[in-house]
Amino acid sequence: MQQHHQVPALPQWSDFDTVLLDMDGTLLDLHFDDYFWRTHLVQRLAEEKTLSAEQAQQVITDIVEAARGTQRWYCLDHWSAALDLDVVPLKREVQHLIKALPYAEDFLQVAQSKHGKKVYMATNAHRDSLDLKMQHVPMTHYFDDLISAHDYQHQKEDAGFWQALQQAIGFDPTRTVMVDDNTQVLAAARDYGIEHCVAICHPNTQCDPREITDFPAIKNFSVYLQDNA
Repeated sequence: MQQHHQVPALPQWSDFDTVLLDMDGTLLDLHFDDYFWRTHLVQRLAEEKTLSAEQAQQVITDIVEAARGTQRWYCLDHWSAALDLDVVPLKREVQHLIKALPYAEDFLQVAQSKHGKKVYMATNAHRDSLDLKMQHVPMTHYFDDLISAHDYQHQKEDAGFWQALQQAIGFDPTRTVMVDDNTQVLAAARDYGIEHCVAICHPNTQCDPREITDFPAIKNFSVYLQDNA
């Protein structure tokens, strides 16, 4: 039977000491990833392997289905091997699409300098993807640390990730906020005991916002930049 949780109020600055932030769709516009995986990679695979667009799409779909729910899905090494194609240079071909979401950098600055919070990036993304994005949108200086789930051999949907993360950085779950566009990740964080879980409902600025009912949801971080926040 599906559990129904009463959606708590949006946490305020005084409710948390540690901020855990996803990267893609939370700090960075998901448009880059959606375009790369759904359009650019299909086109480039077709060109490199002399396939039709339909054949290339089927190859990618088969890999997605085989890797769904596992860490391989996020692993660029796995994708490069499975496609026999180096994925990282292909990402660089469209890196001009890598952009911060509205108010994301303002939030990071305020969280660190004004409110003195511990701020960590916690992403399922592969280190190569993380490095490419931070080169293009420099924001590493806002973080106490940047954590890839690959470091722990567990993705964020797994309890093992949260155990390893707590061991590594020593956060108090009752004084921690996790912000993510993936509600499965937020559910895993909540199940682990993280008190404050907030969803981003507008991860791709080229698409309409999504309706999220299981968690307090924000379109962007502007709500945390108001003087009374």
